[in-house]
Amino acid sequence: MLSSLSTEDLIPKDHPIRRIRKVVDEVLAEMDGEFDSMYSRIGRPSVPPEQLLKATILMALYTVRSERAFCERLNYDLLLALLTPMWAW
Repeated sequence: MLSSLSTEDLIPKDHPIRRIRKVVDEVLAEMDGEFDSMYSRIGRPSVPPEQLLKATILMALYTVRSERAFCERLNYDLLLALLTPMWAW
């Protein structure tokens, strides 16, 4: 059986990270023009700078020391979220 979860399902409605995300999204929206001017239209696509900056902010908030540890933590938390409903019955 396959299950699909979104981050909206995993984060409680009153969690402070939602307010932080709103502020970050507003600031990054203002910087769209600067990001567009920095990247070439040819070649391989890059990871969007917005995603990199959001990941860096999450790493700082949760005191994750490296990108590798951050990816491992994301995979672990996602796996835990997928397994928790299965064991809740």
